[in-house]
Amino acid sequence: MDEGNPTRRRTGDRADAPSGGRRGGLGRGLSSLIPTTPVPVAATATSPLTVPIDAVEPNPYQPRGTIHPDHLETLAESIRQHGVVQPLVVNLSPEPGRYVLIAGERRWRAARLAGLDTVPVVIKEASPQHMLELALVENVVRADLSPLEEASAYRQLIEEFGLTQASVAQRVGRSRVSVTNTLRLLAAPDGVQAALAGGEITEGHARALLGLGTSADQLVGLRHVIDRGLSVRQTEEMVRRWLDSDTDRSRADRPAGRDVEELRLEDRFRGALNTKVAFKRRGPGKGGTLTIQYYSDEELDALYRRLNGEDVW
Repeated sequence: MDEGNPTRRRTGDRADAPSGGRRGGLGRGLSSLIPTTPVPVAATATSPLTVPIDAVEPNPYQPRGTIHPDHLETLAESIRQHGVVQPLVVNLSPEPGRYVLIAGERRWRAARLAGLDTVPVVIKEASPQHMLELALVENVVRADLSPLEEASAYRQLIEEFGLTQASVAQRVGRSRVSVTNTLRLLAAPDGVQAALAGGEITEGHARALLGLGTSADQLVGLRHVIDRGLSVRQTEEMVRRWLDSDTDRSRADRPAGRDVEELRLEDRFRGALNTKVAFKRRGPGKGGTLTIQYYSDEELDALYRRLNGEDVW
């Protein structure tokens, strides 16, 4: 079938996925990863074929978790008018008469939503690693992955397929530093990752918060960012001042050991006051100090209102 001809419609089928926003393009595309040497004609074809849409299965290595319903409906409407102009790239399934998507999942889902019976495909050979790489490149080029989805795909290439960060960077057309910074997002505590996935903060906010030494500090910093609507630059400045305050306290003045109860109390004060606090005990039964950090006059006023129920000024 000519790839420009519309394909036949079907009835009743709907897409089953939601997707994310765009984040920018790359210099390399799928052509850098799809093999140029044709595979045996008996097994595959190098020109578009028409196959039943129900014979195509999603890529099990697809890194993207969601497709935005509005984006999918827009593409489905275009497909209703013009058909699937660009063929899907598929691999032969071990099950006769079935195919596994390598690239084009959004087109496949939109074609289902548009009610097509058949879709055009190009069959290529691909190993599991190659299928992940192809899906990853397609999504990164089109900016369809969230930062955490991209980081998880990088980690899978490294842990499951033994690639180095430099190899991953070369395959997806990013710098090694960019891959390293994206992978660092997976080290953030669950609360920070949830805020990033939910759109409450950006990738830049999350990377800045990772500069804080502990997960507890990062979660306190996260509350500051969300409650005060801080920009990435303001978050970076908050982290810098936070770390400066740590440096200014001499380690010699700190107790050699911290018991579990003291750490628990410190964490509860952080949660209650929504800011950084630090205990310094002089010894059993001898009292000590509780240091409460604030980073602006607005935060001081908020702390005072928490403690006293009225404005400080």
